[in-house]
Amino acid sequence: MHTTLASAAELAARLDDPAWIIVDVRHDLAQPERWGEAQYRAAHLPGARFAHLDADLSAPKTGRNGRHPLPTPEHCVALFGRLGIEAGRQVVAYDQGSGMFASRLWWMLRWLGHDAVAVLDGGFAAWQRAGLPTTDVVPDPRPARFVPVRSAAAIAAATVDAAAIEAALAAGTLTLVDARAPERFRGEVEPLDPVAGHIPGSRNRPFAANVGADGIFKPAGVLRAEYAALLAGRPLDSVVHLCGSGVTACHNLLAMEIAGMSGTRLYPGSWSEWCADPARPVARGN
Repeated sequence: MHTTLASAAELAARLDDPAWIIVDVRHDLAQPERWGEAQYRAAHLPGARFAHLDADLSAPKTGRNGRHPLPTPEHCVALFGRLGIEAGRQVVAYDQGSGMFASRLWWMLRWLGHDAVAVLDGGFAAWQRAGLPTTDVVPDPRPARFVPVRSAAAIAAATVDAAAIEAALAAGTLTLVDARAPERFRGEVEPLDPVAGHIPGSRNRPFAANVGADGIFKPAGVLRAEYAALLAGRPLDSVVHLCGSGVTACHNLLAMEIAGMSGTRLYPGSWSEWCADPARPVARGN
């Protein structure tokens, strides 16, 4: 069972295996409506189904709940069933490269207890570099019955909301790790949200630091050393990941899982939810 990453070679060897399901989640934040699906319809991995970040992997926006609100477990159950995912199936998700969008689907499946899910290391770019086959044939997957295997309490405990973060700020009981680029974390630029900056006390770990220039994840030992240095002895169960909208934060969750550092949590609303309330504190700089 693959629970973190699958290489292009490993996936290529399983293309004809009916127990393996491939999901294409390519996306472009600058062209959110059509780009990913257009890329999928032009060429994708054989047998891959498509899931859209906004329409499938996010809930409706209210203006107060962030740019990519986390769907309800019930929505996820219906989505995963529609994609043909059920117990005993190995899922591999990919995007255009580093896994910044694929890791969202990886986290959502694990959130409900489906551990047999991996991200294609290096994504579609690595697949193409390896000269592996693509197609424009859109499959018609057989729907399945997806059943969560985690309890409602465990599902709820995997995330932290804004109120819990606000309550923990003064006591310093949570270790907030922000996956955005350094210049966004410092509040020097903000291309997506109306307010620049970060939650006071946060530590910055850009998700792009998890991979090399080729989009391939760093070795587990390297990731372990880097995250250990970032956390400086803070317990893993205090770590809460965030980013702009709860998407690339999942990339850091994946990197820590690769490093053998399990037990951290996600703040799904992230900065876009936090800054929607002007009463919440904002920090800038390092």
